[in-house]
Amino acid sequence: RQFVKGQMQYLFDSNGKKYLDCFAGVSVINCGHCNPEINEAVVKQVQTLQHVCNIYLTENFVNLAEKLAQVTPGDLQKTFFCSTGTEANEGAMLLASIYTGNDEFISLRNGLHGRTKLTMSVTGIQMWRTDPHPCGGIHFAPNAYCYRCPLGKKYPECDLACANAVEDIIKTSTSGSPAAMIAEAIQGNAGIITPPKGYFKRIKEILSHYNALLIIDEVQTGFARTGKMFAIENYDVVPDIMTMAKALGNGAPISAFTATAKIADTYTKPGASTLGGNPVSTMAGIGVLNYIEKHDLLKNAQERGEQLYNGLVQLQKRHPIIGDIRGMGLMRGAEFVHADKSPAADELDAVLEEMKDRGFIIGKNGIARNVMAFQPPLVITENDINDVLNALDDVLGKLIK
Repeated sequence: RQFVKGQMQYLFDSNGKKYLDCFAGVSVINCGHCNPEINEAVVKQVQTLQHVCNIYLTENFVNLAEKLAQVTPGDLQKTFFCSTGTEANEGAMLLASIYTGNDEFISLRNGLHGRTKLTMSVTGIQMWRTDPHPCGGIHFAPNAYCYRCPLGKKYPECDLACANAVEDIIKTSTSGSPAAMIAEAIQGNAGIITPPKGYFKRIKEILSHYNALLIIDEVQTGFARTGKMFAIENYDVVPDIMTMAKALGNGAPISAFTATAKIADTYTKPGASTLGGNPVSTMAGIGVLNYIEKHDLLKNAQERGEQLYNGLVQLQKRHPIIGDIRGMGLMRGAEFVHADKSPAADELDAVLEEMKDRGFIIGKNGIARNVMAFQPPLVITENDINDVLNALDDVLGKLIK
């Protein structure tokens, strides 16, 4: 079997079977598969002007940049368009080096930032490093994984020790002047690792003291996924540079990195991305932003996300294999564990397979591959959430003894 058709929150396979998509291509299809309102303009654009390199001016290019300046937090204002999240993160780190004159980076353990040499090097998950030999000058900080604290502490008594560790790293492992720290607002592949409130404010204070920049990777978390347009807004912090991709195109290949004018204006040498910000992809991006606003997907992500979270909490009471539930909005993770808290990856695989057979596509992530990941299209309905929760309750009752 293979998928042959998508229709908003649903997928259809080659046998005609219908599935509720609870993963959205890993937070890509936020506005739904083959969204007719977005695709109508995209099809028209394909038939009018399909491509010119972005060294030439097109109206869509400018309009999307202006729209992003309006919806990004704080004084993030100037955008460079590319094609993939990897390229956006690579560009953000390049800009940070240009602006600061420094070339060391801090990243988080278990983060995932891309597939090029540098972005792979700041990725703190060994399985995602095709080349096992990372670039030099990269230093890893403990991530804010409160369920399994890498420092053996408990929040809030810890006083954000994982954030404070960044200062120790700067003092002891770097030259004292790193270019930037790059971090996902919520670590997707790590298992929907969601830092506590106050974490990023502490990080920003530390970095500012050493004149280092904060790069926030919103590749998975951006565009209403968490109930805010960008997840970092849940932490009341404005990053110096922010990257985005995935949901910006709702399936069209587009990414971007956005910075304050002061930082962006130091990028003065010629730079272009052949396919970055082409007329078709930027038309998709404009359509996404318009659709999110018109249909209030922020509100739906908040309400359906709360419904999903509350439902998972109820399931956790009946099925102790669910050890932790975390996330924001419609980005939720349920970690499967044994009685001794060890990862229950095999059990999760069995549950996901049975859920698939019943018509529900749910993701899997986490370092031990034991986290059930919900990242559905943001057009998902109250009935859809009830359906997946009821099915999951039944499957857990039958498969997990």
